[in-house]
Amino acid sequence: MQSNILKIIYWVDSCWKLVMDHRYNPLRHIPDPSIQAYFTLVLFTMWSFFFGLIATYYLGWYGYNGFISFVVHASLLIPLLFTRAAFIDAERDGAKWLLRLKKEDKKN
Repeated sequence: MQSNILKIIYWVDSCWKLVMDHRYNPLRHIPDPSIQAYFTLVLFTMWSFFFGLIATYYLGWYGYNGFISFVVHASLLIPLLFTRAAFIDAERDGAKWLLRLKKEDKKN
């Protein structure tokens, strides 16, 4: 059971890297970290409002509120940030559970 949870968390971390980590996403080509952070924030805000509009149109949420959409997205991203921080610490410290997950991931 614990192994399955760790696999899910590892998958979430891998997806996070593809989208939000400047070392893996296309923003890595921008040399200034502050500009990278700016574009990440702009994209985050844009997608929050976009998904809110999609929810309004397709799901019929006619009481759409951009601020609430932003808060909901932030409430999802903040725990992901903490998860990412745990993985960064595990990578830095050479945690055995992370090394085992990476080894299993390479086999698949």
